[in-house]
Amino acid sequence: MVAEFRKTDKETPVVLMGYLNPIEAIGYENFADHAVAAGVDGVLTVDLPPEESHDTSRMFTEKGLDTIYLISPATSDARLRQICALGTGYLYYVSVKGVTGSAALNVGEVAAKIDHVRSMTDVPLAVGFGIRDPESAQAIAAVSDGVIVGSVLVNRIAELAETPEQIPEQVSQLIAAMRSAMDA
Repeated sequence: MVAEFRKTDKETPVVLMGYLNPIEAIGYENFADHAVAAGVDGVLTVDLPPEESHDTSRMFTEKGLDTIYLISPATSDARLRQICALGTGYLYYVSVKGVTGSAALNVGEVAAKIDHVRSMTDVPLAVGFGIRDPESAQAIAAVSDGVIVGSVLVNRIAELAETPEQIPEQVSQLIAAMRSAMDA
């Protein structure tokens, strides 16, 4: 799919997010070679902790793949230093304690944590979780380098399951509204 996408768009960064077991099944180096050949820019492997990723991170970086790590409100400074030393591309700050799409987004707390992380790294910081509308996207964009939206899109698609022909327009409108708010 990435190779097909790259036929018409060579600029938009593509990051694969998933679990380690498919990468292990394919083989780390084989996976990295295929990902780079297809046009993938980075990999976020949610179950590969930084403590166990030094060799993988180094190999991915040597092959031209960014290694992206998750940071949470509960990440200790010791672990944060480790993540900042290994992470490339961007770091993904999980803005709330809880599940993706949670309503408990506190922009002040996010801004304080982002400032703290910025004191340890120059790697861009993108924020996800709890961003559900143009207002929350705008607020997070003001304090971070990137806004990550997922659950609200999945939920919108699920709401439209009975009328799938409406999905492209409805999802596009939601994304456009968020983009417009962030650009304002």
